Amino acid sequence: MANAAGRRHRTGLFFHPDPTRSQEFVAACAESFDRLLTADSIASARYAMTHNKISLLVIDLDGPDMTAGNELAALVRSRAGAPVLVLCPYTRSSTMAELMAQGPLAYRITPITPKDMCEAVTELLAPAANTKASAQQHLLDLEADLNDLLSIQRSLQRALYGSEEMERMGARICNALCSYPGICHAALLQAVDEGALRLVSQDGRIDLDIKEVLGGREALLEAPIRRGELVLLDAPSKAGDPELAAMLEEQGVHMLLAFPLRGEPGGPLLGAISMLFDRPLIMSREHFSCFGSAAQLISFGMVMSDLRHQNNALGLEITQITPFDGLTGVSNRRQGEQVLDSEIRRARRYGVPLAVIAFDLDSFRTINELHGYTTGDRALSVLAAMIQSRLRSSDTMARMRGEQFMVVATHTVAIDAYKLAEELRETIAATELPGGDTVTASFSVAQLAPDEGATELVTRLEAALHRAKRAGRNCVELAMAR
Repeated sequence: MANAAGRRHRTGLFFHPDPTRSQEFVAACAESFDRLLTADSIASARYAMTHNKISLLVIDLDGPDMTAGNELAALVRSRAGAPVLVLCPYTRSSTMAELMAQGPLAYRITPITPKDMCEAVTELLAPAANTKASAQQHLLDLEADLNDLLSIQRSLQRALYGSEEMERMGARICNALCSYPGICHAALLQAVDEGALRLVSQDGRIDLDIKEVLGGREALLEAPIRRGELVLLDAPSKAGDPELAAMLEEQGVHMLLAFPLRGEPGGPLLGAISMLFDRPLIMSREHFSCFGSAAQLISFGMVMSDLRHQNNALGLEITQITPFDGLTGVSNRRQGEQVLDSEIRRARRYGVPLAVIAFDLDSFRTINELHGYTTGDRALSVLAAMIQSRLRSSDTMARMRGEQFMVVATHTVAIDAYKLAEELRETIAATELPGGDTVTASFSVAQLAPDEGATELVTRLEAALHRAKRAGRNCVELAMAR
């Protein structure tokens, strides 16, 4: 305990179990108080607060024993808005965020110089400016912050909608995060073997590769993330790595914020989201809540992406068993390729013509985005059934991928296949789909050439299909034999 002569109304309480930490704080900040008490346990801190009017409670979270349990949370809650200062290592920021949910508090990320610590104490002990103008400005600033936070959540929701591949989803997530004021770089990392983090995607306004930042620096991000900690490094120099600090400061980076990603509380680690800021940001309870919700959204997106990947793998296994596409009922790709090979051999043997039609539905993804995948699947089934009804029993229709189909037309020359493709194109454009929309399709037509195999024939078809799309879509392109 230390005293300062003069005023007796500034009483401080410093709480940490280690006497050495208490002595360091007393040596640095005793002169800022009229009376400074120390506590090495929750019980002694409660006793001091009960028997003294504490002007400022200082909680030092450095150390494994300083976790945000119920008792520590109750200590902050009992302040009922009176000043609290939390000193927090950048790798223990989750505890600080949990305490912030119990009531207003100020924080400083450690390590911190004695001078900066004294300035923080002095600022909190100073009488609050309670003018009408300052109160109005505070409300305006808070409203602007909340609008920015809501905007980033909406951007993330759009980024996650309809994303299937992890890399594509990651790119959209990082781009959405970079729309938040101050975020100059964002990266999505995925947990792999034994909790190691693999870069999925990154984006930003600065020339920086996050792999160089994290390379060989497990303590910076990987170790705390594996423990479930969020990371708040409000100055690159506090990481204790001069090379890292120089790398980040050269790019104008002032702060790093990273959240672990889990499918559910206490569930397995999915990865992490890392954000670099080009300006200092004092994190509020609203900031932690919003970015925490963003991390939950991203975790949900990663889980859904993984489920889709598993479903696709399962679907691939199923195609090895059944010859039909599960959604449309037409032949699947494997069956379509087998039929094409068989019909090419038949055409060679008997000297009969064989034509193949390929078509791709134009901008079909728009239906999925507007009405959802359920409506999109129904629309695809309707179109497949309609096209199948206009084919002969000897023709085979196969779904090759997504919204791309192939029709193997036996005993058919190119001109007749072209006429059929035009008829199908007009029918597709005139069909009203579930949801009330219509779509168009781009077609290509090819007749089997002498001594041509399936690979060469399909290559011609795909090249012609690309030409049809470049020509404005909703047209038929003839694939001429070389």
